[in-house]
Amino acid sequence: YYFINIQFLLHQQIEFSVASKKATFFPSSSRVPNLKFDKGTGKIVEMDRMRQMIADRMVFSKHTSPHVTAYVEADLTEMVHWRNQAKNPFQEKYNEKLTFTPLFIEAVAKAIVDFPLINSSLDGKNIIVKDTINIGMATALPSGNLIVPVVRNADKKNLKELASAINSLSLKARENKLKADDTSGSTFTISNVGTFGSIMGTPIINQPEAAILATGIIKKRAEVMERPEGDSIEVRHMMYLSLSFDHRIVDGFLAGSFLKRIAENLEGF
Repeated sequence: YYFINIQFLLHQQIEFSVASKKATFFPSSSRVPNLKFDKGTGKIVEMDRMRQMIADRMVFSKHTSPHVTAYVEADLTEMVHWRNQAKNPFQEKYNEKLTFTPLFIEAVAKAIVDFPLINSSLDGKNIIVKDTINIGMATALPSGNLIVPVVRNADKKNLKELASAINSLSLKARENKLKADDTSGSTFTISNVGTFGSIMGTPIINQPEAAILATGIIKKRAEVMERPEGDSIEVRHMMYLSLSFDHRIVDGFLAGSFLKRIAENLEGF
């Protein structure tokens, strides 16, 4: 019996030794192996430091979190009409531009209050449910690189305060004046891909957060509306929302419920 087991262990050790010699180990499992692809010829553009950091973070995020994306669409007709009527009086009263971003952040913050596990991070085997709601908003810099300024305590701010914080951060981003404190501490991120005309997106999670929301372009579309007097076809302002979430922390039921609540908040504005 012992002889057989010793023989088995020796055989396993020999197989492992042979396999180890054949295998190629990389210093980081998130690095792409050099497979000698033919990458073609053309103008060489060296990645700047920020683009390198973005690339490393994106690869790290996909390597770390099992990404799953859920989708819903929301009817923003009432919100669009209200904003069109209110934007000029709002600016005159508060001296602040009223974009859709504070409306989106307000809807998301309210949904996070209802589903706090979305506002969390994973630390080993422990889930840290954050005690603050700090919303990051992915923003393009003049260089084309992306950065994520943070609206802190978004759930405690009214619409005027949200607009003021967002406008200030956006201006700093355009003028390359963001400080480290402006881009740290986010607990949930929104990426408005609709700004660039995209219908929807599948965003990559901003580590170490548990989820990220992408909002698509608001587009007029003919929709069948159910009315007490019967169905009718109307022109409505529709938008797709997509939520990428870390399946280690968030399951489909929680993600779907949270995403639906955001849509309900937007539609019931």
